[in-house]
Amino acid sequence: MEFKSTTVVLVLLGERVYSKQPIATETNNNEITESIDADGRIITKKTPLQEFYSHQCIFITGGTGFLGKILIEKLLRSCVDLERIYLLVRPKKEKSIESRMEEMFKDPIYQRLTEQMPKFHHKVVAVAGDCSIQGLGLSTSDRDLLMRDVSIVFHVAATVRFDEKLKLASAINVQSTADIIDLCKDMQKLKSFVHVSTAYANCISREITEKFYDYPIKNEELLSLVNCLPDETLNEIAPRVISPWPNTYAFTKALAEDLVRSRNKSLPMGIFRPGIVISTANEPIPGWIDNFYGPTGVVAGVATGVLRTLHCDPKNKANIVPVDLTVNALIASAWDVAMQTARRDDEMLIYNFVSTVEAPCTWEDFRTTNTKFANEYPMSTALWYMSFNMNKHKIVHSIYVFFLHLIPAFIIDTLTICIGRKPKLLKMYEKIHKFSSVLSYFSTREWNFTNNNVQDMWHRLDPRDKQMFYFSMQNFDWQAYFSNYIKGVRVYLFKDDLKTLEESRTKWRSFKNTNVQNLWTRLDSQDKQLFPFTMQNFDWHSYLDNCMKGIRIYLLKDDMKTLESSKVKYNKFYYIHHSILISMFLFFNLIPSFTSKIKQFI
Repeated sequence: MEFKSTTVVLVLLGERVYSKQPIATETNNNEITESIDADGRIITKKTPLQEFYSHQCIFITGGTGFLGKILIEKLLRSCVDLERIYLLVRPKKEKSIESRMEEMFKDPIYQRLTEQMPKFHHKVVAVAGDCSIQGLGLSTSDRDLLMRDVSIVFHVAATVRFDEKLKLASAINVQSTADIIDLCKDMQKLKSFVHVSTAYANCISREITEKFYDYPIKNEELLSLVNCLPDETLNEIAPRVISPWPNTYAFTKALAEDLVRSRNKSLPMGIFRPGIVISTANEPIPGWIDNFYGPTGVVAGVATGVLRTLHCDPKNKANIVPVDLTVNALIASAWDVAMQTARRDDEMLIYNFVSTVEAPCTWEDFRTTNTKFANEYPMSTALWYMSFNMNKHKIVHSIYVFFLHLIPAFIIDTLTICIGRKPKLLKMYEKIHKFSSVLSYFSTREWNFTNNNVQDMWHRLDPRDKQMFYFSMQNFDWQAYFSNYIKGVRVYLFKDDLKTLEESRTKWRSFKNTNVQNLWTRLDSQDKQLFPFTMQNFDWHSYLDNCMKGIRIYLLKDDMKTLESSKVKYNKFYYIHHSILISMFLFFNLIPSFTSKIKQFI
């Protein structure tokens, strides 16, 4: 056994990030072997995963989304002799499906693929369809084409908006899954079908294992409900329908799993549940991301100096996973589903692709590391300096919101109106608070995941596939990953070229009041003791303690000698207050039942 490092090349934004340790590979017959054919061309022996995808036609829904783009790129680049990828694309009024495809392939993530395979476009065929329409909106000819050619299916499409209307969320996340299964039943060559769910589909349970769960409502009941009720009525009762789930996204993804369980009919199917998917670690370029969902929206708000508080327990584990490792595991899971023919029906393979088991990273780790790198790579669009707190207590968070968000926004908007301009900050904070309130359910709770199927799949992979489709989170280097992540947010989301970095740093230093800092560094050590004014390592606890004492003595004229008697008085008030509350609770809860008994007696 020998070790071969995976850290081979620097790519665009930063260095490759997999693990702090190299991958163990066998130096035997499993090594990639090369031979030369009669024409002098080098023939490389395929890995088991490459062999599985060789000459196959693949059908992908959600291919124009974040996860789908990386999936297409990786399949085309690493499985070069796959036959074709059929991609379900929703037509838009102003754009044809072909123009949408052309636009997608201009994304920086396809640059590496273009250099290696300039004519890769012919392997991707757009099929007009819409997951919000029953039957996927497929034409008869396209449906026949898919049934005849396709052997591997990835159902990635979903609406990921947490506050999506129940009817639309059910159509896209549940009904489309039923339509895909019906389509798969008619596929003549089907080898594997993987349904992409989410690690939080079963968030109502604190222990999430790789198994099916039972729900208080069945998928058939949900689909009947959304199809028969008018939109207004459905929106009104939606909170009661989805309870105890926090939002329509998690609820409908759970019911989609229930649908897969009830309708699979011994098909070669598996369910893939990724955690919170954010930017690439390495492939095809480090740090690439194209959306502000979840933690990325928080990072963007903090980096621009707008977001200053979040309702979050910093000690909880952040179940973050890089999109390229997620895609590698997804590609491997389709192979694994096909290989394990005994795992069907209720024994179906379910994969929890999470980081909390092998590479735990808390929200505090996420905050401190990203804050450090955001200071190194500041945004040129920053409005103010960074100051960010995570508060697990709602009341403390609300106080921070009032003083750090609402009051400054009100003052600035008032001044903006006075000079004849349109106010923006209060409206912006309204959106931010709506966004953060949606996240708070997940940021203030923690789940215990198991990922035995993912680990077993990793151990069964050929050593060559472990290098080509790396997805193990063991010993993952979060420091290097978050460094690329921040640069990716800057470059790909804010379109802020790294060439402006020095200019941004100058602007950032002006926010941080460097004149005061420079003055402190120039002071003599004796003067620093005589006239201290630095806030570094300031003891806020002692300061606030003295503030309360000062208010008592100097404002309320209440001598410290009376402290013990005041404590006795306070405790008396405390017990009286709670006695009143308990009495009121008992009164209002017992009176109705007492009254009903009196009426029965009379």
